[in-house]
Amino acid sequence: MNHDNNLIFSPKANIADPRLGTSVIYATDEFFASKDRLIKPEAPLFIPDKFDDNGKWMDGWESRRKRSEGYDYCIIKLGCTATIDEILIDTSHFTGNYPPAASIDACYIAKIDTNADDAEKINGDASIEWFELIPSTPLQGDSELSVEVESNQAVTHLRLNIYPDGGIARLRVFGQRHCDWDQNNADDTVDLLSVMNGSRAIVANNEHYGNMQNLTMPGRGVNMGDGWETRRRREPGNDWIIFQLGHAGVIESIEVDTAYFKGNYPDQCSIQGAFIENGTDNSLVPQSLFWQELLPPQKLSMDAIHQFVNELNKMGKISHIRFNIFPDGGVSRLRLFGKI
Repeated sequence: MNHDNNLIFSPKANIADPRLGTSVIYATDEFFASKDRLIKPEAPLFIPDKFDDNGKWMDGWESRRKRSEGYDYCIIKLGCTATIDEILIDTSHFTGNYPPAASIDACYIAKIDTNADDAEKINGDASIEWFELIPSTPLQGDSELSVEVESNQAVTHLRLNIYPDGGIARLRVFGQRHCDWDQNNADDTVDLLSVMNGSRAIVANNEHYGNMQNLTMPGRGVNMGDGWETRRRREPGNDWIIFQLGHAGVIESIEVDTAYFKGNYPDQCSIQGAFIENGTDNSLVPQSLFWQELLPPQKLSMDAIHQFVNELNKMGKISHIRFNIFPDGGVSRLRLFGKI
């Protein structure tokens, strides 16, 4: 069986991730469960016999039962300016205590911090122009609701409204980071593959044990699950991912980190690159087979950071790469340092 026919096209990155600087800065009420849990990267848990001083412990944000008019809401400050394509509202494990409906508003605020004073200021500032991103939409308990967003406005903050009260396990916000490259000095060396700089994982042939997006996250991986790992290959070939850089540039050095991968790291890796001005995601897959080699095959070792400088071929400006591992295995992080 040729598993390479089952390609996995990645959604855009979840920008409501605390690892990217996103935080929940205000909630009208969080009596039963903290607002901070709403954006935890991990899947929500349910622990049947876990209680705290206020009642049943729930892995999400949960307000008390409202006994007056109105509704509850929380405000999320994104770690960047972004446009949003899709939002996922997850009520996992909330059965008799989920909100019947929810909506989401958004706004753009430049240069504001996330301390408590600013949170109160944002909540009470009538001059802030909130607009409706998702209208009031019915929710179901213990389920996921995915809603496509039609607006292409750049935003910095979201307001999740629940009607009238209750609990939501997780909020995922998929979109594209906006980087002000005009502020970048042409002599600065930056990681052009970092999600913080607007890169995008496009497609992989396999991600059985770990998400391809993890390779571009900030910092080192925290465990073996915080990387990209493929199944054990039982047929000829190799595994791979195609990425779009945050900005086209000239690559000067590459870093491949196999942190925590010991008995399952790839034997070798290589990187191909190309400058693509137009084209669909689907068209990149066959094209990438013929891209030039930026990094010829290099041996890898377990649980280590591998740095490549002199091994790189000179290619000039590129916008996309194909990261190949031979034959399979797991990698924690991938960095491509260069100049735009």
